[in-house]
Amino acid sequence: MSASGPTRPGPDDLAARWHGLAIHLLRAVRREDAKAGLSGPRLSALSVIVFGGPVTLSELAAAEQVRPPTMSRMVDALEADGLVRRVADREDRRRVRLVATPNGTRLLKAGRKRRVARIAAPIGALAADDRRILDQAASIMAGVIGELASAPVNHR
Repeated sequence: MSASGPTRPGPDDLAARWHGLAIHLLRAVRREDAKAGLSGPRLSALSVIVFGGPVTLSELAAAEQVRPPTMSRMVDALEADGLVRRVADREDRRRVRLVATPNGTRLLKAGRKRRVARIAAPIGALAADDRRILDQAASIMAGVIGELASAPVNHR
């Protein structure tokens, strides 16, 4: 502690801490994904389709940061499982969009519900003031994430 008060963490320290926390949180809830019967990459792709709405294969590949041939194989498997289907684009009939089937939507939403419940259990044990602080921190992090999503990638 300095003479002027407690030392505040710098941006790099906070970023490193949040990065580690995000990884650990995702690992903890990923255990629930096995109950869905799909691999993590397939669940992630299905999530983009369910929550992002009809997308092209190229858009999905870009969102998942994989090459189109890799995504094509993943989509073929999701389609074979009855979780997604291909539909012609309304404006350009030559373009195909991927949409979730009702089964795909149900599977994804059930998985999300399990993940949220896993996180909610320890949060529910916190004092009301701590939950309020977490809510404030979540709002702040949503703003940070919004900035990350709109900012160009900086390779130092």
